[in-house]
Amino acid sequence: MADVLIVDDEPSVCWAVSSLAEAKGHRAEIAASAEEALQKLNTFQPAAIVLDVRLPGKSGLEAIEAIRGASQNVPIILITAFGDLETAVAAVRSGAFEYIVKPFDAATITGALERALTPRETTIATSPGESMLPPDGMVGKSLSIQTVFKKIAQASAADACVLIEGESGSGKELAARAIHQHSARSAGPFVAVNLASLSPSLVESELFGHTRGAFTDAHDAKPGFLQLANGGTLFLDEVADIPAAAQVKLLRALEHGEVTPVGGGQPVPTRFRVVSATHRHLLSQVEEGDFRHDLYFRLSAFRLQLPPLRERVDDIPELAKFFLSQLGVEGQSAAITTAALTELKRRPWYGNVREFRNALEHAQIVSMGDAIRVEHLPAAAPPLNTTGQVDLAELVRSWAQQQLATDESIDDLHARLLALVEPPLLRAALEKHQGQFVAAAKTLGMHRTTVKKKADDYGISSD
Repeated sequence: MADVLIVDDEPSVCWAVSSLAEAKGHRAEIAASAEEALQKLNTFQPAAIVLDVRLPGKSGLEAIEAIRGASQNVPIILITAFGDLETAVAAVRSGAFEYIVKPFDAATITGALERALTPRETTIATSPGESMLPPDGMVGKSLSIQTVFKKIAQASAADACVLIEGESGSGKELAARAIHQHSARSAGPFVAVNLASLSPSLVESELFGHTRGAFTDAHDAKPGFLQLANGGTLFLDEVADIPAAAQVKLLRALEHGEVTPVGGGQPVPTRFRVVSATHRHLLSQVEEGDFRHDLYFRLSAFRLQLPPLRERVDDIPELAKFFLSQLGVEGQSAAITTAALTELKRRPWYGNVREFRNALEHAQIVSMGDAIRVEHLPAAAPPLNTTGQVDLAELVRSWAQQQLATDESIDDLHARLLALVEPPLLRAALEKHQGQFVAAAKTLGMHRTTVKKKADDYGISSD
């Protein structure tokens, strides 16, 4: 049995956490403010503390050092209903044992308490650093983006290589910049390299530099991106596109902390941190032999998955407010109607935050200073796969999600889909064969009678 102190001004949260702690055989004390908690710590010595960030009087972050000192450095679990990047970074820097965003489930808080109450070696916590503003677009209150903020904060506090995965436009470079800005390397350079944009024949020269005369046009020696990132962070965007030969050299540079320019025999000592990003499933490329497994494991010491915008639609009003404040003309307040916001939340956003920002910029121009309405928004962009064709499976998935979100009692989803997709399919087959049902049925892989009946049901003429 252990003692736990719960510091929160919400009675329901205090009751829930104390009940969970007591169910595990622990004893819980409750305080409604940081000041009350410090008072209780004069006579009550808990083995762990659950501390809310937002409190009347001093906030949890403001009081955490005093509470830590009064409690003899016991593990402190920070909880908050207002998770953002600043709070996540401050929580990690404050030395909090765990950072949990409300609403949380019983398993999450119980697991954190059990880990906190497990005996461990004494650790020295770092002091909170100066707060920094989040980079463009890294805003939101949804659970998925708050999880991202927490992982960015964790990655910033370490110096390991980070692999950021996510769809195009989901904010991978923004996340990389945030990791750099909040890290111990923030005073150093942030060097961003899009590997997909580099000529395959020049990748090695661009990354590792070259000596004078190394190749035909090498009139002067030139440092590569790895050397330029010395003391800072190297961001390798679309890392899946790095050629095999350059993969070997990059792995060696990471393992030995030195770079050998093309045409040079003497390695140059270089210290940098690598943050990589890709919209592909990199592990699949490792399994297919297109990417070195040893380099993959070196680059993915810490992995960060960015959610697509369609999975964090609750963030859309805040994102709209953020971007409109950037796009607005000086002296004019940007506004958006409720109907336009509803339409923005309905769309699948296959281009993610990048597409979302561009749509708002388009709408702001068309609205000519008026509040943005639905008719000001550009048409929604369709999903594209790697061959540039419409991704039908993704369209169907998105359509199904929208139907389920708008009608919880739906019981004919399959029938609705067939009614949506069968008519254009039948028309296309009949057009291809000039209205001949036998030929159209063969193309569709169906019986002629079935095709004829469906065409009649949908009012489709053989003409």
